[in-house]
Amino acid sequence: MYEQEIGRLQEMIDDSQRIVFFGGAGVSTESNIPDFRSADGLYQQKYKYSPEQIVSHTFFVNRTESFYEFYKEKMMFLDAKPNVAHRKLAELEAAGKLLAVITQNIDGLHQAAGSRNVLELHGSIHRNYCQSCRKFYDAAYVKNSDGIPKCSCGGTVKPDVVLYEEGLDSGIISKSIQEITEADMLIIGGTSLVVYPAAGFIDYFRGRHLVVINKSETAKAVGAHLTIAAPIGEIMGRIKV
Repeated sequence: MYEQEIGRLQEMIDDSQRIVFFGGAGVSTESNIPDFRSADGLYQQKYKYSPEQIVSHTFFVNRTESFYEFYKEKMMFLDAKPNVAHRKLAELEAAGKLLAVITQNIDGLHQAAGSRNVLELHGSIHRNYCQSCRKFYDAAYVKNSDGIPKCSCGGTVKPDVVLYEEGLDSGIISKSIQEITEADMLIIGGTSLVVYPAAGFIDYFRGRHLVVINKSETAKAVGAHLTIAAPIGEIMGRIKV
């Protein structure tokens, strides 16, 4: 299946020298990390509070212990391994074809696969800081803590993850827009493009080849030159670098 689409994708990649990849949760579902919006995603599951409420700044402040119960169980997957999509993107970067990965994911799997220039729009579970003294803690410390993770100074440790009601890092935004503006090919993968402001970044693309690879219909009409409705790992795994 998808031979014609994969052939076209291969032609576009071969024709490009400044590729940027913009990805979302669908990139990591093949590593058994659940997304939010699909039929099996976190938003379809029943909790006392909605996931949007739980991963908000207000909820973190007012119900910190409940936040961490959900966060540790549903958002921290420390045993997850990079899948073929992560690895293929790292290969493209190593070959000098791919300039940057811009990701909405917080799992760190792109770096684990070997990608170097990764712009994390929503932060990372692997960076955690004391709110009082700014001491750093890794993901394992947070995951294995009882209840609310505490710093040696007594302060509460907060993940370096962008919660609802919090703004994106302005430096990451600027760099992402710059990378997309300078790209000659933009591959959008594993995202429904419904989360703003990130979804609006693609409006800055002026290159030759715009590709969307996503299992479900992409919400934002992006005028892609090639659209492949399939799991991204299945498609990227058949690309030759």
